[in-house]
Amino acid sequence: MPKTRLPRLKEDKPVKKMSRKITVILLLLFVALLAVIFFRSSVSRITEINFQGNKYATREELLEGSGLVIGGQFFAASAESVEAALKQLRTVQEATVTKKFPGIVNITVEEFPAVAYELDQQGVLEAILSSGTAVEVNETGIAVEKPILTGWKEDDPYKAKLCQALAVISNELTSDISEIVPSPTLSFPDRIKLYTRSRFEVITAISLLKDKVEYLNQVIETEEPGLIKMLEADTYVPFAAENEDNEDIQE
Repeated sequence: MPKTRLPRLKEDKPVKKMSRKITVILLLLFVALLAVIFFRSSVSRITEINFQGNKYATREELLEGSGLVIGGQFFAASAESVEAALKQLRTVQEATVTKKFPGIVNITVEEFPAVAYELDQQGVLEAILSSGTAVEVNETGIAVEKPILTGWKEDDPYKAKLCQALAVISNELTSDISEIVPSPTLSFPDRIKLYTRSRFEVITAISLLKDKVEYLNQVIETEEPGLIKMLEADTYVPFAAENEDNEDIQE
C-alpha cells in the first residue's frame, strides 16, 4: 500500500516579519520618548559655568562670547565650538573648555599678555595687550615694570607692531623702560624714543628693538646715564660728556 504524504504547513513568514517591525517601531518610539523626557529635564541643562585665568575680560563678556547660559542645553554646543567663539574676543588668546556631567562647564582662558600701559583721552589707564588691544584696568591689574606709551595715535599701525615686539622680549630686558614715545623719520618711520627708570634716553626703531635690547641692558648695567642710539650702529654718550661740550661751546 503506497504511503500517503501529508502536505507540509507553510511557515507564516509575513506574520513574523510584521511582528519584528512592530517591535522595532515601538522600541524606537520608546527611545525617542526617553530622549524627549531627558532633554526637557533639568539633568540635561547647564547648571554651573566657571571661568579661570581672566584678568581683563569680565565674566559677562566671556559668557556673551561663549554663547553659554545657565539653563541652556548641556550637549547643544561642543567644547571646540565654544573655544573657537571665545578666541574671537579681543582679549582671549587661547581657551580650554571641559564639561562635567551633569551640568558643569569649566572654562580656562589664556589672555594676551599686557606689554605696556597708556592713558586715554579721559585719563583712564589702559593696558595694551600684545595683540594691540587696549583694555581698561584697575589698580590691582597693573604691572609696574611695564612701560607707558605716550604720544601715540590710536590708529598708528606702528603701535601694534611695537606691542608685538614687546611681547617676544622677556620682562627682564624691558623692566627698566618707563616710557616709549614715537619719533619717526624718513629713514626710520618706526623710530621710537625710550626713557628708562635709570635715567637713560634711548633712540631706536621698532624693527630693531628685539635685536638691540640686550645691548641696551649691557650699557644700563655698566655705564652712567646718557644717550644711547641703537639704529644702524650703536652709540652711547653719557650726559656728563654732553654737558661739558655745551659748556665749552658757550665759553
